[in-house]
Amino acid sequence: QVQLVESGGGLVQPGGSLRLSCAASGSIFSVNVMGWYRQAPGKQRELVAGITSAGITNYADSVKGRFTISRDNAKNTVSLQMNSLKPEDTAVYYCNYKASSPWTPYNYWGQGTQVTVSS
Repeated sequence: QVQLVESGGGLVQPGGSLRLSCAASGSIFSVNVMGWYRQAPGKQRELVAGITSAGITNYADSVKGRFTISRDNAKNTVSLQMNSLKPEDTAVYYCNYKASSPWTPYNYWGQGTQVTVSS
């Protein structure tokens, strides 16, 4: 089992910045992928950004150049720095952890943190 605890959401004006953090605990595999997804009302959950334990990153086109994902493997944490926020970034943001053993995939979610971009 892996537990994910998120922090850092809130209300911000357009053009502002927020930083989300997620701490993982439990049975952590050394090789894993952690990331952030978001879900806006009436929309499907979508990948925002992901980062492997080797530091390889992947971003949704809509956030490239504005968001930066980073991680600390020693602390099992992942962060998302969000700059130049837009109203369309408003959503619940979920931390995600993925790993696999030779026979079993693992996929865990945090409880979600609300990000609201509004004037």
